[in-house]
Amino acid sequence: MAGRQTILGDALPGMPWQDRPGGSSDVVWRYSDNPVIARDLIPCSNSIFNSAVVPFADGYAGVFRVDSRCRNMQLHRGHSKDGIHFELENDPIKFICDEPEIAEFVEGYDPRVCYLEDRYYVTWCNRYHGPTIGVAYTYDFQQFYQLENAFLPSNRNGVLFPRKIKGKYFMLSRPSDNGHTPFGDIFCSESPDMIHWGRHRHVMAPKRDKLTWQCTKIGAGPIPIETTEGWLMFYHGVLTSCNGFVYSMGAALLDIDTPWKVLYRTKPYLLSPQKLYECVGDVPNVVFPCAALCDAPSGRIAIYYGCADTTTSLAFCQVDELIEFIKSNSEL
Repeated sequence: MAGRQTILGDALPGMPWQDRPGGSSDVVWRYSDNPVIARDLIPCSNSIFNSAVVPFADGYAGVFRVDSRCRNMQLHRGHSKDGIHFELENDPIKFICDEPEIAEFVEGYDPRVCYLEDRYYVTWCNRYHGPTIGVAYTYDFQQFYQLENAFLPSNRNGVLFPRKIKGKYFMLSRPSDNGHTPFGDIFCSESPDMIHWGRHRHVMAPKRDKLTWQCTKIGAGPIPIETTEGWLMFYHGVLTSCNGFVYSMGAALLDIDTPWKVLYRTKPYLLSPQKLYECVGDVPNVVFPCAALCDAPSGRIAIYYGCADTTTSLAFCQVDELIEFIKSNSEL
């Protein structure tokens, strides 16, 4: 509809973008020069993937999962002028933390970054007697202040909402176990202060009753995008094939005021591992979305996703077209 603005957010006119290729009818399409972050961008890296990017200053900043050549999972900060060409710090982030026991986390991986109120919150998979959700914040992507872990182990895919809802902070997560969990439902939790989390509510489960792209486990991806139709949540879904796991991407619309209520959910995937850089790597057959940029006036969305646990790539979509696809191809 002419003049309609579906995304409730800010303008980001210089965000990465590429029009859909001619002849393609895909609702989500890949950047032609993928991957945008190579596995060996910095000297210490074995791989760089499942990372988070946000607008910052006159460009972009982010927190990146870097698996070192010792195969330690670490978080590094980085910057970019255009959201495509990145410079990463060689050394991992050194978090400032008043609680020594929490500060001594063993590893950090799969970060998300959320601008909320006056700062940038980082959530990631921490390890404190098992995987759980680490929380920190930064104002400048120079100093990072670590808070208490959000949940007991085991948990993964902690994703904050970008504003308070009825005066409370909200976070999505995926309770799990120490390994490749045999379950994998998305839950929503609330907090008055970013420290104490409770009132846990079930959001949605894998499609366990049939063999589909999301039958084994699911997990929230980028920070949800507020739209006139609800919270737009990209998520990953996992199929257990005869040759291992296959990670693909879908999307759902959640109720604005009660975000644990799913309004619509994609039955078909939006993006699955089909290109060589998605199918071949340290962990084959993985598309894992972790961040999204959007320009509210144009409705453009750019999605950063990890490929085969090795590199980072970009995909694009238009919000109105995507929402129509979700509604027309929904199965709750």
